[in-house]
Amino acid sequence: MRIENFSFGSIQIDGRTYAHDVVIDRGQIRKRRKGASKRHRDSYGHTPLSAEETIPWRCRRLVIGTGVSGALPVMDSVLAEARRRDVELVPVPTKRAIDLLATDAKDTNAILHVTC
Repeated sequence: MRIENFSFGSIQIDGRTYAHDVVIDRGQIRKRRKGASKRHRDSYGHTPLSAEETIPWRCRRLVIGTGVSGALPVMDSVLAEARRRDVELVPVPTKRAIDLLATDAKDTNAILHVTC
C-alpha cells in the first residue's frame, strides 16, 4: 500500500483519493465511522477517537494519525484498551503517521484523520 498524497481534507492511497478519515485494517481501507464517538464531542470540542468505534485491533501496533496539526483527541479508553490488548499505540500527527507506515508497516494498522 502506498500513501501518495496527503493534504488538509484528503488522502490518496494506491491512486484513490479519500475525502474523509480512513481506517487501514490489515491492508484493507475503509471509512472511519465516528458516529459512536460523536456523543463525546461537547467534552472535547471535536469528535474524539473513542473505544466505542470499530478500531482495527488485530495488529501489534496501531498508528493513529491525529490530523494536520495533531488536534484529534484520543480518549483514555482507547489507551486503556490498547494496553489490555498489548497493542502499541502510536498517536502522532497524520504526516508523521504516514512516514511511519512508509518505513515499517509490518503488523501495523492505522486510523488516519485528514483534517485539523
